[in-house]
Amino acid sequence: MAKKSPHLTPKQLEVLSFIESFQQKQGYTPSQREIANHFEFRSLGTVQNYLVRLEREGVLKRNWNAKRALEIKAPQKSIGKTRPKVFSSAASSVPDRRSSETLEIPLLGRVAAGRPIEAVEVGESVSVPSNWSRGGRHLYALKVQGDSMKEDGIFNGDVVVLEETKMAESGQTVVALLENAATIKRFYKKNGKLELRPANADYKSIWLQGQEALGLQIQGVLVGLIRSYS
Repeated sequence: MAKKSPHLTPKQLEVLSFIESFQQKQGYTPSQREIANHFEFRSLGTVQNYLVRLEREGVLKRNWNAKRALEIKAPQKSIGKTRPKVFSSAASSVPDRRSSETLEIPLLGRVAAGRPIEAVEVGESVSVPSNWSRGGRHLYALKVQGDSMKEDGIFNGDVVVLEETKMAESGQTVVALLENAATIKRFYKKNGKLELRPANADYKSIWLQGQEALGLQIQGVLVGLIRSYS
């Protein structure tokens, strides 16, 4: 449980406790949008005001250039600031080497946050928190190319971690194949049509119906991401 500062209001303590609880369950800290949705705040400005106050009180640290870069300073250990470990190995032979804290998963290639690009395997692996694989789900990683998902905090060069699945619910962020071209978008079903929606006003949604919709292959659902600051 988050340690209470004598200068924190009850609501500020609620926000701090939510961030800490989210990090313990998910293995990474919540985005500003996730905080706003949880507390039903009408704007991200309200979230930012809380984060500024928590930072001033010395119980929270954050990277102002990233959406998922919060760090609980008391009592949690530092999170989210280290460069991800990348191991040179063939993806097909990378074992799930588990410890109490981390798990190695295959980095299978690139995915477009923009127009679909050809799927390319790179044959490496990355380390992620072991609790991301809770329930025995199979994980893999892809490196993002493009900026169509930047408003969801997914930037060019990020590594996205996905649960391997052929099914997705409306509203989830997915990696999908379109004629052997991989793309990451939000997935929606509407009136018999499928929509792959970007999180960037500079891009348009991809709409599919009929035979085109049947050709869409869901490859995975977003679990988390890894970002290097060096």
